[in-house]
Amino acid sequence: MSAKGQRRREQIVTAATELLRAGGPGAVSHRAAAARAGASLSATTYYFAGLDDLLAAAGARMVEEWVAHARAVHDAELRAPGVRAVGRAAAVLVDAVLPPGTDEDIRSAYEHLLVAGRVPALTRVLAAGRHRLDAAIADLLATLDVALPAALVVTVVDGAVVSALSEGSPVRATARSLITPLLAPWSAPTDLR
Repeated sequence: MSAKGQRRREQIVTAATELLRAGGPGAVSHRAAAARAGASLSATTYYFAGLDDLLAAAGARMVEEWVAHARAVHDAELRAPGVRAVGRAAAVLVDAVLPPGTDEDIRSAYEHLLVAGRVPALTRVLAAGRHRLDAAIADLLATLDVALPAALVVTVVDGAVVSALSEGSPVRATARSLITPLLAPWSAPTDLR
């Protein structure tokens, strides 16, 4: 593929990812991605054989963004001086797992994730990329000197999000309150806050 073709394909993937993030899988179509990318409809069908291919590319991009976000939180923690108290560790882990933004941004992201579970092309991509998010969280746990499985941390945060959103509670505070007891065994009593 030529450099120009690669750029055009990337513009279409970016457009489809923005549509997926904003409106969920139902918002993504060849026509909508073409319009958002400023490309012709024929360009989207040239680079993506079907809607499943376009959705898979957008889903893969979202996975890349989630992993990059978790890695950025990890890198910031590596640069942070001072004692790693339980409260701070819980906040850092929650920030690494959750998308940035408000409770409404988180609600939107999780609603779209649930709908994605009904779209096989997205389900495959999200399942295939989950190990990358878990690896980023595992690195953060190692930096925090916490011996917990990354999948457990992600699952607890995910469950906290569902509870908080369904009960009208603050999402990040709810997630931190559920992660904190998991971290306590790995902290010295003077580090507890």
